[in-house]
Amino acid sequence: MSTFASSQELPACEKVGYWGYHLILDCKGCNQKEIVDKENLKAFITMLVKEIDMKAYGEPVLEHFATHDPEKGGYSLVQLIETSSITGHFVNLNGDAYIDIFSCKPFSIETAKSVVTKFFHPQKIKVHFLTRQA
Repeated sequence: MSTFASSQELPACEKVGYWGYHLILDCKGCNQKEIVDKENLKAFITMLVKEIDMKAYGEPVLEHFATHDPEKGGYSLVQLIETSSITGHFVNLNGDAYIDIFSCKPFSIETAKSVVTKFFHPQKIKVHFLTRQA
């Protein structure tokens, strides 16, 4: 697993032979009002898809899960994109968010982080980046 400096952009797939890219953002201490607002989550995924230059395939799936366990309960989202998917889970209790972007099309790590910050105002974002190839 590689962790990139926040200013690093992804290389083009065809130049380095990777099949795809997987960005994992672990966000601590987001604004709780923003992560429990279904309309804010819809606006977030719409903006993220646009800003990282992807094309949504259908509408996002956005459901509230784990109501039986307050430590894990919150919204989960899945947005298919033509080059793979974007997923996320938002924890009501502590304001944490876990967002994954997987795509064979390159995208900007900084732009993705910027959109997350704009919509959720996390206190901290831990970035993991993986290149995928067989």
